[in-house]
Amino acid sequence: MKRILLLLGVIVVGLNLTAQDSIKWYSIDQAIQLASQEPRVLVIDVYTDWCGWCKRMDATTFSDPEVVEIMNKHFYPVKLNAEGKDDIIIGERTFKFVDNGRRGYHEIAAVVTRGRLSYPTISYVDAQGKVLEAAPGYKTADQFRVYLAFYAEGAYEDQSFDEFSATYTAQQKSVIQSL
Repeated sequence: MKRILLLLGVIVVGLNLTAQDSIKWYSIDQAIQLASQEPRVLVIDVYTDWCGWCKRMDATTFSDPEVVEIMNKHFYPVKLNAEGKDDIIIGERTFKFVDNGRRGYHEIAAVVTRGRLSYPTISYVDAQGKVLEAAPGYKTADQFRVYLAFYAEGAYEDQSFDEFSATYTAQQKSVIQSL
């Protein structure tokens, strides 16, 4: 009996650790609702099911323990399938899938990528719905952490990303963790 209880305890603890080791992804409408109550930047991963680099980001960058912690603590992370077929209602506007021949795209993906549909693209959107940046391409965890620091610290309000990243140091990594 003790062995069964011990085994159950280990399984429960293991499940809790696993749950904490992943990013809590929201739908875009959930994230906007949360941001209206507690303002944070939305980090939107715009992907497609066929995108190899998107899958690699999921397996590496979005699995990095530091990235997971920062994303869950300071942002509203959103997964957005750029070719998703379901309507998305935000406020009084309905965003739809646009059938475009062999492959189509979702209108909301076009909005958050500023019309530059390439995958993956990580878009940063403020609590008021303004697209701050759409950064296309695969990012390693180290590269992505610079973006997270830029937005978590609010540096985007008074300098460009290029200015920030030129002076970003390992010392700033500890600053973001203390936020």
